[in-house]
Amino acid sequence: MTRRRLAAAGLLLGLALAASALTTAALMAQVASSLAPERSLRPVARGQMLRGVVLPAEVFVQRDVALEVAQQVLSEARNPQQVETVGLSRYAPDSPTTPTRSLRPKLRPATVVQLARAVEARRRQGAVCGDLSIQGVEIGAVPSQTQGCGIDQAVRIRSVSGVSLSTHAVMDCKTAQALKSWIDRGLSPAVRRYGGGVRELRVVAHYACRPRNNRKGARISEHGKGRAIDIAAIRLNDGKDLVVLEDWNNGREGKILKRAHAAACGPFGTVLGPEANALHRDHFHFDTARYRSGAYCR
Repeated sequence: MTRRRLAAAGLLLGLALAASALTTAALMAQVASSLAPERSLRPVARGQMLRGVVLPAEVFVQRDVALEVAQQVLSEARNPQQVETVGLSRYAPDSPTTPTRSLRPKLRPATVVQLARAVEARRRQGAVCGDLSIQGVEIGAVPSQTQGCGIDQAVRIRSVSGVSLSTHAVMDCKTAQALKSWIDRGLSPAVRRYGGGVRELRVVAHYACRPRNNRKGARISEHGKGRAIDIAAIRLNDGKDLVVLEDWNNGREGKILKRAHAAACGPFGTVLGPEANALHRDHFHFDTARYRSGAYCR
C-alpha cells in the first residue's frame, strides 16, 4: 500500500512540473511578443538628409563609437581643411541625431580643370591615324625614285600609348596601329610593373628604301614601304634597359623579352628576333606584311 501511494505521489509531482514548464514557456512567448517591434527597422540611405527627422533610439546604438571613428578619419586626412565637417560634432544635447550632411570634398580647382583641358587639346592636336594615343605628325606622301619604295600617306610617330620612340619613326597608319596593339596587349602585360613599366622603345630602323637584309638584288624590304620597325631595346621607367642583344637569355629580363616578342605575332605579319638568324640577333623586326599561310614569326 505504501508503494502505491509513493508511485501516485511521484506521478502527481511530474504532472505538476510539466504544467509549470508549459505555463512558463507560454508566459515567455507572451512577453517576447509584447516586446517585439511592430515592424523591422530599415537602414537609412547613405547621404540622406535627416534634419528634423526623429528616428527610433535603436538606430543610434554605439553612436559614440561611430563619432570616435569619424574624428580619427578626419585627423588622419592629409588636408582636413578641404573636408566639410558640418554636422559631425553638432548633436542635440538631449536627443540623438545624425550629421546634417555627408562628407563631401571641395570642387576641383579651376586651374586643374584648365590644365587637363590644355593637355587634352595638345593630344588632339598631335594625334594621328584617328587615335589620341598615337602621337606624331602627318607628313603625307613619301615618294621614291626606286620602284616599290615610298608611302602614300605617311606619319612620323613620336609616342604610342604613352611610350616614347627614341627616334621618331616614319610609317603608315596600319603599322602605327599594329604597334599600338602590341604595346597595349603584348609589351605592357609582358613587362607589367617591372622597373616601373615601359617608358621608351629604342628604334634602330623604320622607313628606308632598301632591299631585304640590305642584299643587292633582293626584293624591296617592308622598311621601304613604311610597314616595318626595328626595336633594339626597351627602356623602363626606372632607367633600366632591356637590351635584346644582351638580355635575350638573361633570366627574368630574357623572359620578358621573349614574352614581348611572342605577343607581336598577330598584330604584325612578320616577327623576327635573335633566334630567326644572325642578322636579327640584336633587335626585333616587326612588319605588317601579310601572307596566305598566316603570320611568319621566328
